[in-house]
Amino acid sequence: MKGYGPKTFGQLNAEQYDAASEEAMAAETRDSVQTLAELANGGRVLELAIGTGRVALPLAQRGLSVSGIEASDEMVTQLRRKPGGNAIPVTIGDMAEVRAEGEFDLVYLVFNTIFNLTTQEAQVRCFQNVARHLSPNGLFVIETVVPDFSEYVDGRRMKGSWATLDGARFEIAIQDRVAQTVAFQRIVISEAGTQMTPFFMRYAWPPELDLMAQLAGLERRERWAWWDRSLFTSESKSHVTVYARAG
Repeated sequence: MKGYGPKTFGQLNAEQYDAASEEAMAAETRDSVQTLAELANGGRVLELAIGTGRVALPLAQRGLSVSGIEASDEMVTQLRRKPGGNAIPVTIGDMAEVRAEGEFDLVYLVFNTIFNLTTQEAQVRCFQNVARHLSPNGLFVIETVVPDFSEYVDGRRMKGSWATLDGARFEIAIQDRVAQTVAFQRIVISEAGTQMTPFFMRYAWPPELDLMAQLAGLERRERWAWWDRSLFTSESKSHVTVYARAG
């Protein structure tokens, strides 16, 4: 997957992102917006990888001051087309590097997007960049899946999502256990031809994310299995973790 980087996801997915995700993410969006609004407590909010504004716009509609960082111009173009999208300040650049103006009482990074940074070093820099943005009592909230490779055989998985007489959609995934990376190829075959959409991620386990936080001067305050603040256990498939300045 030569040339894959922070901008690539938006370049490949911006046009169809909302249509593809709106129904599947409706419940997640509602739950995440409610919990994030409570954690923000009326303060300034920064979303890393703000994308098309799926979470940021509902937060802004609740009266919160929301800013964003986004690597993809294409994703921000979709944000600007939505009601209220032009009112949200967005800094274009790599979320592990660029600075948004001011300090924030809540910084958040949701929907596994920390994994879009494809090296451990970049993920560590992202935590450090978050720490530079936080107000003294600010919180950093991150949401990811707990990696699960039970469906993989010899580091590979092929999974179909739909098939008809006229076409099919399936996904091929190949894991590198040493680098903790997965290369995906999402393939749609139809009468119009074949469309291939690559995706690449570097996954991290919850304790590894905690160590990244420590390296940035942060400490874990809460970890839930989901946005409803349900108990995180060894069986949980996802986690929502809240970090704050150590000490």
